[in-house]
Amino acid sequence: MALRPVPQPSPQRMVPVPGHPLVVGVVPGQPELVALTAASWAEALGGVKVYFAYSDPHRIVDVEYPDGTVRHSGIDPDQADDSWEDRERRIRSFLAEVLDGHDGPWEFRYLAGRADRALTHLARAVDASTIVVGAKHPSSTERFREFLAGSVAVRLTRHQHRPVLIVPLAVVDWKAPTKW
Repeated sequence: MALRPVPQPSPQRMVPVPGHPLVVGVVPGQPELVALTAASWAEALGGVKVYFAYSDPHRIVDVEYPDGTVRHSGIDPDQADDSWEDRERRIRSFLAEVLDGHDGPWEFRYLAGRADRALTHLARAVDASTIVVGAKHPSSTERFREFLAGSVAVRLTRHQHRPVLIVPLAVVDWKAPTKW
């Protein structure tokens, strides 16, 4: 079986920035800076819509719909897991509070599976111009895991053609010794 070539980024595949929404990856407990940065960019782009999304790694996608929403279920079909509903409620509440005072339109989507794949699917579905994610300051354990698997931001830049805007959430003092 011959592999078909993977479409590469090119000027012909660019999604125009004006008039196209942003997709923003969020996680519970994330600093408000990611949501506020996305809202600020959306306002600067003329009030484009922002699709905030959380992809639950403990759930699997049953069906992907053309509008970017998904029907999902727990990984273990024999175990009832309603904790996702509370998580969704908390994220929606957090976003409503943080975005209070911003006039631009926004929606929240609860997705499932790997974050990079879920955000890419949503970006394609809504024809987003850019994907926004927050960078995290990983612990030494997380650094090792990211070294092996790559961060969500890195995986996004390698598996889809839209630009990825990474919001720094922690910085390292260049003069301080680095701990590995």
